[in-house]
Amino acid sequence: MKFICSKANLLHGVNIVSKAVPSKTTMSILECILIDASANEIKLTANDMELGIETKIEGEILEKGIIALDAKIFSEIVRKLPDNDVVIETDSNLKTTITCEKAKFNISGKSGEDFTYLPYIERTDFVTISQFTLKEMIRQTIFSIADNENNKLMTGELFEIKGNQLKVVSLDGHRISIRRIELKDTYEDKKVVVPGKTLQEVSKILSGEAEDEIRLFFTENHVVFEFDSTLVVSRLIEGEYFRIEQMLSSDYETKVKINKREFLNCIDRATLLVKEGDKKPIIIHIEDGNMELTINSQLGSMDENIDIEKEGKDILIGFNPKFLIDALRVIDEEEVSVYLVNPKAPCFIKDDNETYIYLILPVNFNAVNR
Repeated sequence: MKFICSKANLLHGVNIVSKAVPSKTTMSILECILIDASANEIKLTANDMELGIETKIEGEILEKGIIALDAKIFSEIVRKLPDNDVVIETDSNLKTTITCEKAKFNISGKSGEDFTYLPYIERTDFVTISQFTLKEMIRQTIFSIADNENNKLMTGELFEIKGNQLKVVSLDGHRISIRRIELKDTYEDKKVVVPGKTLQEVSKILSGEAEDEIRLFFTENHVVFEFDSTLVVSRLIEGEYFRIEQMLSSDYETKVKINKREFLNCIDRATLLVKEGDKKPIIIHIEDGNMELTINSQLGSMDENIDIEKEGKDILIGFNPKFLIDALRVIDEEEVSVYLVNPKAPCFIKDDNETYIYLILPVNFNAVNR
């Protein structure tokens, strides 16, 4: 095999597929990036058996062939090459030579035949969405997936399509994040759980441009993301996702309209007094046109008042400040509406059309120690 391509193209391709190289594996072939120039295009592939990524790069094939190279060594070499054309050549003993200007590396490769290819998935029915929209939906929900494996379903996000509506849901047992958008077309109903890791890696690769589109293909066991010159194939998480409808009551006793930036900055300041791992709640006292936020910790105490518009009853309620910060950070509106029922019921932060809903469970606290 022998081909020539620019360092920029090669590095871009390597960076994309590296996201599917496993950090730990007993199969050394999976620690490799497959370079396939056996047809009329140069393809790079990595696969950790749960997530697989394939991308095409531009270049000129001088001799067709295929090789698997250790991902860590190969990507480090490419990263440190001069910014010029790179020639990659392999011989019959799988020795690979990488040349760029006066730099020349010789590394050992593995047979491409041993590599575990991406599963073949018939790509017929697909959902089209803008790369910007998908990237935003992931950003606005991914923070509330669970990071432990105790409940596999909580480590993924629900993608539910009904007609021309796409709903994405994540939850970790303490909060729920929901984003809804209207699609350009109407589709067959679908309901799948996509691993959070897959969504995080896809989000990093997406251009984020509104005019760039991405196609999503769903099968019984896999989801495929197809965009630009890249294909991402991931296993789905099996099982029935949680029924969250009964938790999304529209009843409330108190509704507060508040400036989002002011609210977020205030909570952010309060967390200066909370040590990492310390679960001190922020206590919110709402009465008339005022919201008082208080925090007490071993480091000290803080209280601050914010002007609000209030409907309904006064309320005293406590929250994990991190959960409020995570939700407020991803909302783009200047003003947010917070709906509360009582000190033991979840609060909702949502817009009028419910394009986003953030449900956060309160924290018990001793009102005497306020």
